[in-house]
Amino acid sequence: MSILVVGATGTLGRQIVRNALDEGFDVKCLVRNFQKAAFLREWGAQLVQANICGPKSLPPCFEGVTAVIDAATSRPQDSAYDVDWQGKVNLIKASMDAKVERYVFISILNCEKYPHVPLMDIKHCTEKFLEESGLDYTILRPCGFLQGLIGQYAIPLLEKQAIWVMGEAAPIAYMNTQDIARFAVRSLRTPETKNHSFPLAGTRAWGAYELVRLCERLSGEDAKVSTMSLGLLRGVRGFANFFQWGWQFADRLAFAEVSAGSDPLDEEMEEVYRVFDLDKSETTTVEEYLSEYFNRILKKLKELDFESDRESKRKLPF
Repeated sequence: MSILVVGATGTLGRQIVRNALDEGFDVKCLVRNFQKAAFLREWGAQLVQANICGPKSLPPCFEGVTAVIDAATSRPQDSAYDVDWQGKVNLIKASMDAKVERYVFISILNCEKYPHVPLMDIKHCTEKFLEESGLDYTILRPCGFLQGLIGQYAIPLLEKQAIWVMGEAAPIAYMNTQDIARFAVRSLRTPETKNHSFPLAGTRAWGAYELVRLCERLSGEDAKVSTMSLGLLRGVRGFANFFQWGWQFADRLAFAEVSAGSDPLDEEMEEVYRVFDLDKSETTTVEEYLSEYFNRILKKLKELDFESDRESKRKLPF
């Protein structure tokens, strides 16, 4: 089976490529820039250049392709409407024309519950468009990526900067992108996943202050925590909406409201593991992920301090 991976250079996309190659699939990666995607070719994937916002560039990418795994999403400088809606419509239509056997779409958990949040509404509309396309599909709906915890919690703590939290933010069951990739690739060989949607949640949901305390314990550092209220967030969003230059910023603030809400982003996963025939014990926990990160960083910092100290001693006259 030959897979076309869209969004292959992203945090999740590159893990999907790695897993698919390890599982013996032929992998094509739809990329906009060959130079930035060179590492994927070194892994053994084939690169095809196209842009999902340019529908005429897409048909050549589907030559010999039997399945699509769509992990693309807009970057901060992109328009969510152009990439996450119109781009996905272009991609799904091209998949229909190419008669691919399966289309795997990475969505977001509970996107149907937040029609006022542009990205969530777009994800939900894309799900419906895919379901009505006539393609055989699988929709995966993760809660959040473990990788995001590094920039939000670990790095500010180590740099002695403030960690911003949204008051009593809802707990989130973060999952490692490597584990999400396993589900995405496994779905292609699991008939039971055809024309179904599945939540993807980590081993348990974590609140913001729990994560702060965990990072403090693992690093041995005290965190500086700053709290932003939901009311203030909505006020800033409303102000940004007054100006055209602030529309994309306002849309992303609206998405932040999802994690600041009262409903936990979590889901029961026992049946999902059964369907995909995957072992829950192999799923990375938050503790394991952050522990590995801090151990690696703290070891590196000690090595740098040792080298700095040794260089200083060499400069002494005695």
